[in-house]
This record gives sequence, structure tokens and C-alpha cells, in this order.
Amino acid sequence: MIEGQEGLTWDRWFRIADRVESLGLDSLWRSDHFFSLMGHPERPALECWSSLTALAQRTQRIRFGPLVSPMTFRHPALLARMAAAVDGLSNGRLSLGVGAGWNEAEHEAFGISLPPLKERFDRLEEGIAVIKALWTGRPVDIDGHYYQLRRAAALPRPVQRPAPPLLIGGDGERRLLRIVAKDADEWNSHAPGPEAYRGKRARLEEHCRDVGRDPDAIHRSWMGGIVIGRDATEVAEKGSWIQSFLSALSGVAPTAALDELRRRHWLVGTPDQVGSQLDAWSAVGVERVMLQWYNLDDLDGLALLAPLNRDPR
Repeated sequence: MIEGQEGLTWDRWFRIADRVESLGLDSLWRSDHFFSLMGHPERPALECWSSLTALAQRTQRIRFGPLVSPMTFRHPALLARMAAAVDGLSNGRLSLGVGAGWNEAEHEAFGISLPPLKERFDRLEEGIAVIKALWTGRPVDIDGHYYQLRRAAALPRPVQRPAPPLLIGGDGERRLLRIVAKDADEWNSHAPGPEAYRGKRARLEEHCRDVGRDPDAIHRSWMGGIVIGRDATEVAEKGSWIQSFLSALSGVAPTAALDELRRRHWLVGTPDQVGSQLDAWSAVGVERVMLQWYNLDDLDGLALLAPLNRDPR
């Protein structure tokens, strides 16, 4: 999972895509943001959907998608058409990840309205209904509170039938997980640790019972950070690099950086050690992990992930 606003360029994107595909990894994901969220406006921030369009033709096997596209950034009718086009270009390998939107500074900088939280969830739910209706290929009439469509049809339809998987990212227990229960094909969590995730999953299952949906119909994934090296020395070296890159670790003693990342529930260690940590996530029901890969030039490190790809879908 690439944080595309933190230094991603076309050269880096293509090198990463080629390596992920050749290693046999399951999928490649990227954020949908407009500039660095770490206080580095000088870092390149490759536009998300342009990069996914290129990825559709650059690769042949891997699945891919945004993690996630805020509904605040684009009208859902436009997002539905964009996703259908990219799904067609990739011969049916896109998963559409959506969320409610959250970063206030980013919205303000680009003149995009960021409504109060309740309205953002209302727009997310209504926007999902627009997307799903347009993906049927039939003329759509919707008289929503935020979105109105009159005999709107989006052709060609996506390649995948009945539609591309819809992934919803977030952990809000009251409203977000209810939308997941009603609408998502995949739920992506950023829960701080397996035990916290277990509680979120239990809440999701409650919502599924309320809306009459089988919880097992929803695939479960988790996104989190990783520091992986061939041995303890390389793990320490990569930990130092991460500390220099992430402003959130600037006040941590260098000798304590890896312990701090572990405390934040990053996966840290050699492949065997990371594999054991992944077992804990598997035990609470996570089926796929999206690993945040911050060092965009560490292509050799990606090879250490290949043995961990034990059950690709």
C-alpha cells in the first residue's frame, strides 16, 4: 500500500508495479490524497486515479485500487464512471475503495467542502447508492438529498459482474460499520492491534444482524505499517530510515524507534518474525493485509514479502 502523496513519481510507481507483479503478490493499493500529510509539501504527490489508469495497462495479474477515495473529492457519478473505465482497462481487476473524507487542511487548500461528520457519512451512503445504480448500466433516476440523477446511464459497464468489489475503509463503530454491513464487499480496518480489531469485528457483526446480512459475505482486511529486513541489523537500519521519514517519530530516541513502532502495532522484524505477527491478525479473522510501504525505492525489500503471501485471492 503506497502513500502516493509522500514522494510518488511515475518512475517509482512503475518500478513498484513491475516488482509487485513479478513477485506474485496479491495486490497493489495506494492512497488518494492531494499533498503530503506529513508536512512536506515539496514531496511529489502523484494523482491517484491517473496512476490507477496507468496501472490497469501496466500489469496483467494483480488486483488494485484506491485505499480509499473520499466521497468528498468527486461526485459519485463521476467516480462510478472512472471506476468502470479502469475496471475495463484492467479486464476486471479493480476494487473500488471509498471513505467519508477526513483531512481538513487538504480540503481547505483545494477549495473542497468538508461537511460535518454526520453529513459526510450521509453523503458516503448516498454516494454508494449512486455508484451501485450506475454500474447496472440501466438508466438511473435518484432524488437524493445530496445527489439527483435523471435518466443517467453509465456505459460501458464495468467488466466484473455483477460489479467491482466495493471496499469501505474505516473503524467508526456506530455509523461507518453500519454502512459497511449494508453496502461493502470488503471492510478495511486500521485498528490498533488484533484485540482492538476483534472488538470492531464484533460490532460489525452486530450491524450485520440488524440489517439482515451474513457477516461472512464481507471480506476483511487490515492496513498497517511494516519494517522488514533480512536480519536484525537490516531491520534496525530500516527502522532508522523510517524514523527519519516519519515526522511522528521525530521525538523518539533512535534506540527506541522500533519498540515505538511495535507499540503502534506495526509489523516489525525478519520475515519469520513478521509472519508470526501476521498469524495474530489471521486468528481474529483478517484475510488480507495492505502493508504501508514508505520507502518507495526499497524494491529489494518487497521480495521479503513474497513468502508471506500465503493465501492470495
